[in-house]
Amino acid sequence: MSQLFPLFLDACLINNFILAYFLGICPFLGVTREVNTSARMGGAVIFVMLVSSVCAFGVNALLTGLGVEFLRLISFIVVIASTVQLVEMAIKKLSPALFRSLGIFLPLITTNCAILAVALFQTAREYRFLQCVTYALGAGVGFFLVLVLMASMRQHLDLSDTPKSVKGTVLALVVAGILSTAFMGFAGMGGGS
Repeated sequence: MSQLFPLFLDACLINNFILAYFLGICPFLGVTREVNTSARMGGAVIFVMLVSSVCAFGVNALLTGLGVEFLRLISFIVVIASTVQLVEMAIKKLSPALFRSLGIFLPLITTNCAILAVALFQTAREYRFLQCVTYALGAGVGFFLVLVLMASMRQHLDLSDTPKSVKGTVLALVVAGILSTAFMGFAGMGGGS
């Protein structure tokens, strides 16, 4: 249990999927115009990462037991796509306004490389079940945190007086670079892991 918290911190802050690995950039740039939408997208990503991680753990154990590890990647993709479909149907039924605000980015969770990376990384590192869940939760919380931070900064910058030459995507990329550099400061928390 004492090894789970450092694993959570590593996935959340130190090796953040967006800012350290540059995975999941599409929703990072596309959904971060409003904090509310970013928070909901982050919540959906946390859920999909957790479910996909648990399923990937089981699928990996099954495929390893059968000796067909070469089916791992396609199996993980099917699990992620199925999970996203469940989330999409639930959001469409429970909150049509959120469904419309997320737009194309909700189905794009299926192709979000950060979610597939969680499944592949946990398998390659041979994590046990609790480690898989902790790693997925940390990665999801880190994803959520970065989406909300970026949305907060973008909303603040939209209200400020910035030159026209750097408005929009240019300013978003500059802020993303600064945010990534700031998160590099968490590397000292890793304790050499």
